Amino acid sequence: MSGGVSHVDSWDYKPALLKDHNQPYEVPKKMLEAFALNNRSEVKFYKKPGWEFKQRGQSGLWISELFPKTAECADDLCLIRSMFNDHADHAQATLGIHTGSVTFTRPSVGSWVSYGLGTENANLPSFMVIAPALPYAGAQVWSADFLPGCHQGTRVVPGAEPVPNINRRLADADLQEMELGLGAAFNKKHLLARGNDPQLAARIKSFETAFGMQAAAPEAFDLAKETDATLNLYGLPRGSTKGFAWQCLIARRLAERGVRFIELIDTGASGNWDSHGDMAAHGPLAKNVDQPMAALLKDLKSRDLLKDTLVVWCTEFGRMPTFQKGASGRDHNPEGFTAWFAGAGVKAPFTYGATDEFGYKAAENIVTVHDFHATILHLLGLDHERLTFYYNGLERRLTDVEGTVVK
Repeated sequence: MSGGVSHVDSWDYKPALLKDHNQPYEVPKKMLEAFALNNRSEVKFYKKPGWEFKQRGQSGLWISELFPKTAECADDLCLIRSMFNDHADHAQATLGIHTGSVTFTRPSVGSWVSYGLGTENANLPSFMVIAPALPYAGAQVWSADFLPGCHQGTRVVPGAEPVPNINRRLADADLQEMELGLGAAFNKKHLLARGNDPQLAARIKSFETAFGMQAAAPEAFDLAKETDATLNLYGLPRGSTKGFAWQCLIARRLAERGVRFIELIDTGASGNWDSHGDMAAHGPLAKNVDQPMAALLKDLKSRDLLKDTLVVWCTEFGRMPTFQKGASGRDHNPEGFTAWFAGAGVKAPFTYGATDEFGYKAAENIVTVHDFHATILHLLGLDHERLTFYYNGLERRLTDVEGTVVK
């Protein structure tokens, strides 16, 4: 979820905020320096959650009414309430949660998974990103960077043509195959003359994948055979090709067809969860994603796929438990926020870690971005310390020289 979802309004219940609502909080000088110049108010005020929290499922996990449908799946969730990111700016924090680095360009976690696991379906990319708009930091969040280019994410844009030019222009498939074969022969000759340049090799590989996609992708994106019950579960009108409901249903179909890593991004770098001015803006954004998220979990479970599929929900950072007079929103908070896992052998229902009594900082069992990535790789059967790629004189890792699997 792009923009910074407020954990204290959704997944992290803090009774102290109800008790101390509107009470002043003196901002520490170090924290004050991190705020924008027009937001350096020395005194802020505690703000209670905008949505009621309730205990959910047999486990009694506290989840607010911001996500009532997903709350129905509480017993399948493992909430990590002690997330920590290294930067309070959207672009850097988004890079951090995707690549592990807030400063240098690095491969996305999806690219690392593609590199580590390979592909189950040669006719579809092993890493696909379904995003209606570019997020903060743009396409870098699904870049392969120094990994082979074939592991870069392929972006799918909801709409009538999710992948441009997916339908072949030649009516005769055999003729097209002959043309591509001739092109491949010239490309390989070109490649050999240039010392097997990795970027050129990746481009040639993309042509091969594109040819396979012309056979496999149209069927994967065709929802005609989905039942009315399934479409209603997701809240997707028949014939619609837009919205987060479409993204979630397509994600299930891609997972069924062997795509290793599928990322869904609900919004872009604007019109997102960055609710500085008014927390009420979280409402319609949550309504857009809540039913589809719950539907994906329920659908995977009903098809016996959830046990083999890891579902991860996250945002680049959380939001402060305070507000500034004259505004009713919350500022960025990278020092404590929530993510959750489901499926793939995750311990559920379960809550790991905790923030302090107001939700300012991760205080118990802190989970850094490197820990987060190490845990994702572990659940997918990969050892983050052994998944390496030699580049520029070093064996590189997604988790750099850090990272501990959360257990």
